[in-house]
Amino acid sequence: MEEGITRIGVSLPKNLLDDFDRIIKNRGYSSRSEAIRDAIRGYISDYKWLESEKGDVIGVLVVVYDHRVKGVSDAIISLQHQFASIISSNMHIHLSEEQCLEIIVVKGNMEEIKKLVDRISATRGVLNHKMITAQKEIQ
Repeated sequence: MEEGITRIGVSLPKNLLDDFDRIIKNRGYSSRSEAIRDAIRGYISDYKWLESEKGDVIGVLVVVYDHRVKGVSDAIISLQHQFASIISSNMHIHLSEEQCLEIIVVKGNMEEIKKLVDRISATRGVLNHKMITAQKEIQ
């Protein structure tokens, strides 16, 4: 059960806030606060799921990044080399002049996969990422 309310301030680029406002209006939220609480709950749920996975798994890491950010492409390539032992395959797709999509197929110990996910998500220029487990146990 949630306890009390704490006010916070958040700075966002105008285009991100405009997109967020459009989405929350379409989804019928009564306020930004309600939508932000829901988004944070989803983020926490995804994180807890990722943390609860154990053992050997196979899955897909999907990453969207802004290739105009200096060094982001090199950083993602470097991380893939550092974690080559768990990366089975990858695909690079140009979404637009600004954005790229990287699809990374991983297979191995979840602890190592978590390290890769954390390092990629913390890379400046990464706009979004999602880890999807395709199979819990490798036979």
